[in-house]
Amino acid sequence: MSAETVPVTGWGRTAPTVARVIRPRTYQEAADAVRDCGARGGIPRGLGRAYGDAAQNAGGAVLDMTGLDRIHVIDADDGTVLCDAGISLHRLMEVLLPLGWFVPVTPGTRYVTVGGAIGADIHGKNHHVSGSFARHVLAFEMLTADGEVRSVRQGTPLFDATTGGMGLTGVILTATVRLQPVESALMSVDTERAADLDDLMARLTATDHRYRYSVAWIDLLARGAATGRAVLTRGDHAPLDALDARARRDPLAFRTSRLPAAPDVIPSGLLSRTTVGLFNELWYRKAPRAPRTGQLQRISTFFHPLDGVPHWNRVYGRGGFVQYQFVVGHGQEEALRRIVGRISAHRCPSFLAVLKRFGEADPGWLSFPVPGWTLALDVPAGLPGLGGFLDELDAEVAAAGGRVYLAKDSRLRPELLARMYPRLDDFRALRAELDPRGVFTSDLSRRLAL
Repeated sequence: MSAETVPVTGWGRTAPTVARVIRPRTYQEAADAVRDCGARGGIPRGLGRAYGDAAQNAGGAVLDMTGLDRIHVIDADDGTVLCDAGISLHRLMEVLLPLGWFVPVTPGTRYVTVGGAIGADIHGKNHHVSGSFARHVLAFEMLTADGEVRSVRQGTPLFDATTGGMGLTGVILTATVRLQPVESALMSVDTERAADLDDLMARLTATDHRYRYSVAWIDLLARGAATGRAVLTRGDHAPLDALDARARRDPLAFRTSRLPAAPDVIPSGLLSRTTVGLFNELWYRKAPRAPRTGQLQRISTFFHPLDGVPHWNRVYGRGGFVQYQFVVGHGQEEALRRIVGRISAHRCPSFLAVLKRFGEADPGWLSFPVPGWTLALDVPAGLPGLGGFLDELDAEVAAAGGRVYLAKDSRLRPELLARMYPRLDDFRALRAELDPRGVFTSDLSRRLAL
């Protein structure tokens, strides 16, 4: 087991803090690390793709769990896998796709661990059909603050506190996950334009049920009649009969592409309103005027286009960026219109903005999705007035009965948290009972008094 004291930050590269990073290689080493993490406690960490401070712990310990990354059992008949929590979704895809199975839920990057996927209860383009990741987790083994390894199953309070609990209930060691059967490693994709936000919402409402996966890139710099214009992309796993003869020779091959990494130093002002506005205009015009149907794309292209650019988060410069994601329920479309209008009027230079519809809520006490509309956007952290503007959006989201996503948060005020997450008191009570000494803690948990 190795350890070093280094600065740690989230994927947004804001507010780094110094912690002792411990890298256990066995379950016993993980238990030793929890026992010896010190007065400032510890927090488990995967591949560091939480955007904010969820996997940071100033002055304490951070447990890098990526050394525990084995696959123990694949049941190809039942469609389940038992694996270590430190394994990445990328590695699972490499192993499982040739067997005709795919992960049940993937976010916009495949470089997240299974433990991180459970702790953040990640969602993807298929939430309206499949729910979040934890819905497909049958059970997991977790190391708790008292040194005990507990087997935790669906439908129990500890399961619901852990899924979405941001690593604050313990260290997940292994998980059993139910998989999605597929006939190929390609996607059949439909693409179309939406002229404005109302047009986009109408298309999503009317036709989302036809697709397993659905997402809309939205132009948040467009104003006037074009406010909320978007490119809508939807699809499903391509069946064998949709493939040409060449693709049928190896239909389950998992192929990815890789571009040069973003440089360490990016010129300041690269992502200005002017440059992002130009990008957004070109991206919108690049989409077909008439709907394009049945285009075959690699899984990596459809789900994870940014994974092809290593360290893409560097394009925001040394100051980093804020990823802001919220959800408001069905019936709160006017609130969504107001918020999109305010973002457009504020001229936030965001080129990675997406709108999706969520389906049925998930049982995790701090799980993010609820039925409704979710918007995610990125903005340079140094944008003048950004903090106050996002505070105003938080208040509007809370007033509409919505919430922000803790896995992406880096600046929410704690007084709004209980309004957004009604099971917060249950979560705090379970933590107090399970971990009275506060062994598991993070910058996020201190900031929000979790």
